[in-house]
Amino acid sequence: MVSKLKCFSLICAISLMSAILYGNVGISQSPESIVRLTTEPPVSQLFPFEAEANTPQSPVKLKLQAVDKTGIPLENAKISLTILTPPKNPWLPTDFPIVEGTTLLEMDGIAPKGELAIEQILPIRGTYQLLVNVTPIVKNAFAPIQQTITLSIPENGVKYRNFAILCGILLIVGIGGGFVIGGRQEMEWGEIAPTRVRLLLSGAIIFAIAVLLFVNISAELVESGTHQHGEHHHHHETATNSSGSIQSQGLDVQLSGDNTATVGQLANLNIQVIDTQKNQPATDVILNIKSIQLEDEWIAFAYQTVPNLNGQLTWKQQFFDGAPHKIEVEVAPAANSTRQFQPFQVSKMIEVAGVEPPLLIRLIALAYLTGIVVVGLLIGLSWGRKKLKLVSN
Repeated sequence: MVSKLKCFSLICAISLMSAILYGNVGISQSPESIVRLTTEPPVSQLFPFEAEANTPQSPVKLKLQAVDKTGIPLENAKISLTILTPPKNPWLPTDFPIVEGTTLLEMDGIAPKGELAIEQILPIRGTYQLLVNVTPIVKNAFAPIQQTITLSIPENGVKYRNFAILCGILLIVGIGGGFVIGGRQEMEWGEIAPTRVRLLLSGAIIFAIAVLLFVNISAELVESGTHQHGEHHHHHETATNSSGSIQSQGLDVQLSGDNTATVGQLANLNIQVIDTQKNQPATDVILNIKSIQLEDEWIAFAYQTVPNLNGQLTWKQQFFDGAPHKIEVEVAPAANSTRQFQPFQVSKMIEVAGVEPPLLIRLIALAYLTGIVVVGLLIGLSWGRKKLKLVSN
């Protein structure tokens, strides 16, 4: 009986070890596909969009490559990409607070070589999330991949320098005012404040009025210039072809979607390519897509791809700048296609409505600046009183 129990125990142990070894072998042989992200310029040289830059700005080139565990690209893949902007931070807002915590881009791309490459302006500092989903076009060709990639964009050093200069100026103004108020003041009968204090307050009021006038007049001029600029582009595009529809060389291309957009929200866009001779979707073409901001002529988004099996390409993008944009699509023959034709373009105008920053953010910024002046005022008062005591002694 004991020998039978020993034999049974030995068999169970061998079976258990075999199962463990088999499981380990199975795990080690399971595919560990990943998505790699490369940027141009490199991550260390990336900075957010500068609204008042003097030099033209180019979008960041983002390249996603789906590979298996040996590093071989996964061919004939469909890559879905969603870009989420950094979360909201009301205490340290960015240049585009409405864009914070929103979706910047949603798209699906056909990747014959397992690669998706786009160009995208990154408007604000912070950590972006790239939600990537890779699936095979041919069923069961490889296991689907779901991966979240983070991309951190630091603030431009020029912003810190400008903020330090502004803080220094406000601090000096506060110290000067506090020193004047804290010094010896002689008041004549009937005066509500010493002469120096009254002059200081009068100067501060005049300066505040001048600043308000400058800001309001500048805003009116910018709005007027934007309106005229938009009308100029509208007339120019109407003279060419901005209807979003064109028939050329046996192809019917329709660029459809939203005609208006709002900052902080996604706009829907779609391209449909039809072979007019066969009345079937055309898939043997290359689509070069550009989203161009018309005021300063910079590219917000660019992408080169092929349409899907239905001859379509659909994507959603956010226009973070409240200015008119143009979606421009160039249609060209694919490299190995028997269809050969001269490339042609179709475009579509989109009016973008800007959104004012929330009142809370503006009040917080005002509180920061006022606090700096108050700190300087307290320092100046302290110095003025110390000087007064020394003179009195």
